[in-house]
Amino acid sequence: MKLTINIPETLNEVTLNQYQKWLKIAEGKELDSFLQQKMIEIFCKIPLKNVLQIKASDINNITEELTKLFTNTPKFIDRFEMNGKEFGFIPKLDDISFGEYVDLDTYLADWESMHKAMGVLFRPITFKKKKQYLIEDYDSAEKYDMTEITLDVAFGALVFFWNLKSELLKTTLNYLATQEEVELPQQMRDSLQNGAGINLSTDLLMGTFLNTIVSQNQNYTPA
Repeated sequence: MKLTINIPETLNEVTLNQYQKWLKIAEGKELDSFLQQKMIEIFCKIPLKNVLQIKASDINNITEELTKLFTNTPKFIDRFEMNGKEFGFIPKLDDISFGEYVDLDTYLADWESMHKAMGVLFRPITFKKKKQYLIEDYDSAEKYDMTEITLDVAFGALVFFWNLKSELLKTTLNYLATQEEVELPQQMRDSLQNGAGINLSTDLLMGTFLNTIVSQNQNYTPA
């Protein structure tokens, strides 16, 4: 049987859902023969029974190419199209609501909920003029299925947001300081001021992201 194998060459050919599936079985493990098979099954979209028919030398070459793919430095993408809709990143982080902040803090703590974090950061564009645009008001992180967002968008947003975490934290604290009628528990104030919340979550998530990439390269050994 002739088997056609389509190997993704760029991150925009891989979805967040595929990467989440991969991390669920591969995180913290060495890339052995089983994980090589699963890698090809997930990212090349080939049934496992067909993967087993591929020559061993080709398995090594394919997984090596896939591993290299995830070492690419992602660029920030503020707009993209998905299912006929144009989505945009939050135009002004200064305008982020406390509800958005809390949801991001929750969803950024785990790769399994990364698509929900993307649902907070990206929403359909309602108006645009040249490089400026407006997006839908925040309703729910699950209003749109963000599992099919491509990895170039997801990785780029993660790195961009990680780099801006200090600015975001400062903005949130400044906003809370202007709300005289809002009385936050001291524990929450201490948590924010000490850099917990999103600051901690993005550190953990980014650490997982970078460690996974490093691990995939260090642990790659041809079968």
